[in-house]
Amino acid sequence: MNIWEGILLGVIQGLTEFLPVSSSGHLVIAQSFIDGFEQPGVLFDVMLHFGTLLAVLVFLRKEVFDILISLAPAGWSKGAASGCRGTGRKMALYIIVGTVLTGIIGLSFEERIHRLFTSITTVSCMLLVTGFLLFISDRFQGWRTEKHMNITDSVVIGIVQGISLIPGISRSGSTIAFGIFRGLDGQTAARFSFLLSIPAILGAVVLESRYIGMIPFDHAATYITGMIVAAVTGFMTLKLLLFVIGKHKLSIFAYYCWIAGISTLIMKII
Repeated sequence: MNIWEGILLGVIQGLTEFLPVSSSGHLVIAQSFIDGFEQPGVLFDVMLHFGTLLAVLVFLRKEVFDILISLAPAGWSKGAASGCRGTGRKMALYIIVGTVLTGIIGLSFEERIHRLFTSITTVSCMLLVTGFLLFISDRFQGWRTEKHMNITDSVVIGIVQGISLIPGISRSGSTIAFGIFRGLDGQTAARFSFLLSIPAILGAVVLESRYIGMIPFDHAATYITGMIVAAVTGFMTLKLLLFVIGKHKLSIFAYYCWIAGISTLIMKII
């Protein structure tokens, strides 16, 4: 893999991590067309995800800051209203619950999930599933906001995030869709989905860090460049997604997932 291929994969990651079309699925498909592509474990994929994590941290910096402040000792956050502290702590609890469930699923099926990253057929079929979820979600009208969220929401979305580790199942698409199914409005579902992705991606980075020493020295620049490109592209994509969700147009991405999945299956057969 050369640096231009790394940049291309970074752009694909940045666009597809937040647009509900499965970044992992697109990476698997794109990597299948790169002659001799190899990576230690799924370390390169995780580096690209870390790039989009940086985009989330910058884009949702206010929400992240409020949650961190709510967890600080009372003397450190005198300026924060008690109501804000309560909301922040409640959101932190929901993120922890969702993350634990995602972690249990990820650790329990880690080797099986790794093997699926080499299966184009699996990715194509799961893209069809993602498209179905997105298409159905536009038929729901959620009204609940952050203050109406409950522990059941975090349990459901956490489990869905764990299942979305399967390449082809969009993490953002599936978690946002199930948030909407639970009655959350699209903006709230999206923001919680992105907040929930932070510890999930950090956990994946920690797990895959054991492969860092296996990166060939001449490929290090490619890994870093891909990560930076993914971060910049991802940040620009976030606003686009929130706009689309506000217009209840997620079905646009459903059609794309169906076309991508069916086209890849046809190419695989041919």
